[in-house]
Amino acid sequence: MNQKELNEIRRRWKLDRNAISRIYGCYVNSNKSVISTFDTSLGLMPQEETEMYLGLMKKTLSGTLGKNLIDIGFSTAQVADSEEHRLLMTLKNAALKDDEAREALFGRIIESLSLEESNYLILLAADSYDVPYRGKDDELQSDAGGEVFSYFLCCICPVKASELELRYHNESGEFRSCSTGQITTAPVLGFLFPCFDDRSSNIYNALYSAHNPALIHQELIDAVFRTQPPMTAPEQKDAFQTVMESTLAEECSFDVAQAVHEQIRSRIALHKEAKIPEMLALSANEMGDILKDSGLTAAKAASFQDECRRQFGDTPLNPTNIIDPRKFDVE
Repeated sequence: MNQKELNEIRRRWKLDRNAISRIYGCYVNSNKSVISTFDTSLGLMPQEETEMYLGLMKKTLSGTLGKNLIDIGFSTAQVADSEEHRLLMTLKNAALKDDEAREALFGRIIESLSLEESNYLILLAADSYDVPYRGKDDELQSDAGGEVFSYFLCCICPVKASELELRYHNESGEFRSCSTGQITTAPVLGFLFPCFDDRSSNIYNALYSAHNPALIHQELIDAVFRTQPPMTAPEQKDAFQTVMESTLAEECSFDVAQAVHEQIRSRIALHKEAKIPEMLALSANEMGDILKDSGLTAAKAASFQDECRRQFGDTPLNPTNIIDPRKFDVE
């Protein structure tokens, strides 16, 4: 998914823009025991409550593509015949109304996930989007619908323990202690299935969300998707620095490092100014060109390219994951 497609789906999570009929939930304690489950109709909820549920779930789609929002790809064999993909497709096709499939997903999440001794809430909601046609002027035309994109969103929210506060009581005219109860916080994990690629359904991919890019909970990915995700943002940054140090050796001076950083930062800025929805990516060849333009020899640049291919394969680098465009640090 690119940024424009992500924004289009994010806009669905408003009170008057979605086709969501029910919210499903499972409240789990730190011992992996289910405290309660619920199946609630949005039509019967107070408006304020509905907006709070939708707001929580919308936050699952917040963050940066390639950093907080990670593309999870299924192999052709998995899509053809695998338990994990079959479960996700059952949930999608049934709009989450299949009780057995829903309980199976809850079970996989609960069995694999621990959130540092914290209770947590799993929320599920399914939406059906009549995708409008996008004209040549890039404007959406609501009277010219295309396909219907059916998908569901899962989010996992830590639950804070109750706290005591002093609250005013009108009857007595006094402040008395009262508990704030269990409070649901913003989601830290979640996923969207299937992906909305080229403004169409792509059952070969899911979009995985991790609030902290350094803590993606690989165990949850293994349990739900049974596939290897791409490198996390911190892993990409560490691998890039290792490649720089190991291949450039004494040529990796302050001036060279600063020149490389400035060239990458410039490309990020130009990409942002151009408002290109696709995520910026740099191939090993492009990185080699950057190194040569930064004053390195062709031999060193070639060595760097070879090591990049060994570390990252054919996957291009996300420049926002390997440098911080706001500052240049030397340690």
